[in-house]
Amino acid sequence: MFATPKVSEYLPSMTTEEIKSLPTEEKFLIMEALWDDLRERFEQAEIPEEHKSLLDSRRGRFESGESKLLDWDSVKSSIGRP
Repeated sequence: MFATPKVSEYLPSMTTEEIKSLPTEEKFLIMEALWDDLRERFEQAEIPEEHKSLLDSRRGRFESGESKLLDWDSVKSSIGRP
């Protein structure tokens, strides 16, 4: 995306304050590297069978009409209400 040095040249020795002071383009490089790393780790992670079963159960209840999906604004507005 941006033609700047590799992120690895910055991160091993930079403090949070130093990162905050970087130009926007370099911050984007760091963010992209972090997201790429997280995506790779997520894709390689094992999902426990009980989590898969729980999600399958919830998907089944939704598909059968037993439950419905709520958007985040609806959930936020209902928190703390009886």
